[in-house]
Amino acid sequence: MAVKKSELYSSLWSSCDELRGGMDASLYKDYVLTLLFVKYVTDRFMGDRYAEIEIPEGGSFLDMIDAKGKSDIGDKMNKIIRKLADKNDLHGIIDIADFDDDGKLGSGKEKVTKLTNLVAIFQNEALDFRKNRAGGDDIIGDAYEYLMKNFASESGKSKGQFYTPAEVSRIMAKVIGISGATVASQTIYDPACGSGSLLIRASDEAPNDITIYGQEFDPTTAGLAKMNLVLHNKSTGTVANANTLSSPKFKTGDSLDRFDFAVANPPFSYKSWSNGIDPTSDERFAGYNAVPPAKNGDFAWLLHLIYSLKPEKGKGAIILPHGVLFRGNSEATIRKEIIKKKIIKGIIGLPANLFFGTGIPACIIVVDKENATARKGLFMIDASHGFVKDGNKNRLREQDIRKIVDCFTNFIEISKFSRMIPYSEIESNEYNLNIPRYIDGSEAEDLQDISSHLLGGLPQHDIDELAAYWRAFPTLQAELFDSLDRDGYIKLKIAKEDIRNNIYGNDEFIKYAEKISKAFQIWKKSNWVKLNEIKIGDNPKTFIDELSTAFLGQFNDISLIDKYDVYQCLMSYWEETMQDDVYAIAFDGWEAGNDIEREMVKKKDGTITGKMKSFEGRIIPKKVIIDEFFPEKQEEINRLQNERDELIRRMDELKEEHSGEEGLLAEVINDKGNITKGELKNRIKDIKKDKESADEMKILKQYEKLMTSEAAANTAIKNEVAVLDKLVFAKYGDLSIEEIKELVVEKKWCNSIFTSINDIYSAISNRLTNRITELVERYEQTLPDIEEEVADFENKVKGHLERMGFSWK
Repeated sequence: MAVKKSELYSSLWSSCDELRGGMDASLYKDYVLTLLFVKYVTDRFMGDRYAEIEIPEGGSFLDMIDAKGKSDIGDKMNKIIRKLADKNDLHGIIDIADFDDDGKLGSGKEKVTKLTNLVAIFQNEALDFRKNRAGGDDIIGDAYEYLMKNFASESGKSKGQFYTPAEVSRIMAKVIGISGATVASQTIYDPACGSGSLLIRASDEAPNDITIYGQEFDPTTAGLAKMNLVLHNKSTGTVANANTLSSPKFKTGDSLDRFDFAVANPPFSYKSWSNGIDPTSDERFAGYNAVPPAKNGDFAWLLHLIYSLKPEKGKGAIILPHGVLFRGNSEATIRKEIIKKKIIKGIIGLPANLFFGTGIPACIIVVDKENATARKGLFMIDASHGFVKDGNKNRLREQDIRKIVDCFTNFIEISKFSRMIPYSEIESNEYNLNIPRYIDGSEAEDLQDISSHLLGGLPQHDIDELAAYWRAFPTLQAELFDSLDRDGYIKLKIAKEDIRNNIYGNDEFIKYAEKISKAFQIWKKSNWVKLNEIKIGDNPKTFIDELSTAFLGQFNDISLIDKYDVYQCLMSYWEETMQDDVYAIAFDGWEAGNDIEREMVKKKDGTITGKMKSFEGRIIPKKVIIDEFFPEKQEEINRLQNERDELIRRMDELKEEHSGEEGLLAEVINDKGNITKGELKNRIKDIKKDKESADEMKILKQYEKLMTSEAAANTAIKNEVAVLDKLVFAKYGDLSIEEIKELVVEKKWCNSIFTSINDIYSAISNRLTNRITELVERYEQTLPDIEEEVADFENKVKGHLERMGFSWK
């Protein structure tokens, strides 16, 4: 059974984080990632004489398992890793973490327990990496990326810079056009490669293998990059360890090597960039009429990347802070010269707080030397508003990535988002590239209309701002509004309370909903074969790329609805649920629909018993099985639960009415506010012969009867649930392949995706309703009305005071 990505990542992180204790995440990652590496290469290559990684005797994860619980486990783990490193020339890559360091891991029993538990995490059967053989499956690489992201998030400012968010990496990879790299001899370079995530993402976009080069100043991080390359099946890539600006390592003789593609996310505003070099005599910085400022290395990195690209066709992208677009002095001089060379293809402004280690907004500068002289301008995107909050950081959604890439690669101009900026306009702005000078991404201010406040009526210009709705529903405006005896103002012709019903009842509005539904049905029909014919060995990533592209195109011409919002419906569902299903099918076939995942009862010491606590379908949820085959059974359970809930409501009502110090149930309500069966029986027994307690006895008996009925209801529910569970459990094994496909594709996938699309349609409807209601309520009471009302209240108060004997002049 293939490992579920979603479960793998979360369980790995939660387990590792639990064992971390007080160790800084930036240090702890070295231990966890090293173990992940050893586990992976053992599963993948052990016993394979032709493997790219040779597993020596005494140098495998199995040897780590043997060391569990031993007093010298730390020393043994170091020796195991050293043997693996010796055999495969991996020194400085996998042997950085010291597993026998008492200062970091504790000493004695504490260290033994911590390391034993850490090995046990990776010993989990679910982490058998031999089992994931679906086409294009990169579960170990993705797991490594997931852990890197979380370690970066936990590492705090300045320590998380080794990682470039995957979403940003994907944008850079796509906009530089690396998908056009067709031969292995073509090269990609990252001069500040960190853990290698950006470099790997970029190289993944190439249809064939491409030659990889990276350089990283920090030796530990360089080791992570080399490990990352191996885990992503790119072990032939080269990572050098040195300061790129002062000691670039990729040379032919004395000349720096040039590359077909380059990407970089260098440290922002690097102050000591010029240590060890003379910028005035360095060929990388020549020809720009100035050199980068001594205390800020942003332009040094940009010029290094530009120089590192092949003169005729080199393409690259670099992440830099927004300041490079508009800062003055020597940077303004250099920026002007770069623009005049026409090698900047475009600029993408990103949201703030995307990166680990800094919260400042950044931009992607895209460099393209091919046909630069023919360029008439540069393409600019303001993507600063498209993101979702993710903990204390912001994160680009799939729809944001797709929209950026679509617009950039096709030069699509969208109001407030993207446009082609002619060089003449840039020149008139003195080569200042600050994005707000060219794209106004601000939202229009909602202005108050003084005339409407004074005289009533709705401003026509506010209604006109809803023009997109009136184009979609041509008759709706006339149904809602009437003319007023003042130019530029109209009035609502129906009751305010009827706005929603009139909108939802409009014929064109109803047809619009049908149009959205029809678009989804057309997409489903045209992709029905693809959805139903997933085979063992298929590539899930290719599958979702093709599916999502068709999905996006299907909603291209529907007004009001943003096709990228609809696209996100599919991609969110893919990330949360569908990808696990598709990977399972691509590994085990549709028979995965017959599989059941069992949760077994655990003893207090954690030992798993042979008794099943609960179960769930591997790719078909129990609910889908119940809804399709046993709805009447579920209806009976629902009926019993409703009856039980009514009993509980009556008990709560009784307890509320008779609680308190003098209440008739006060003697049986315990300190936690509950009434137990034992306390109730004892109290009844105590007052049985007390005639003065007749009223209390009546309420106690009433409550006892309800409690007895509730217990009986719970027993009935439990019995019915057990019967249903037995039927469902048996049904999984009886499902045919055709039934599995129907349940998974139609009942699970398509229904879930369409529900999300319907939510977007509802949001569009609500926006129109809410805006009209807001305008009506804003202006329904005029200033004269308010003044008259105030005067009326004033007279009433004055009359009351006079009747009380108060008066004034």
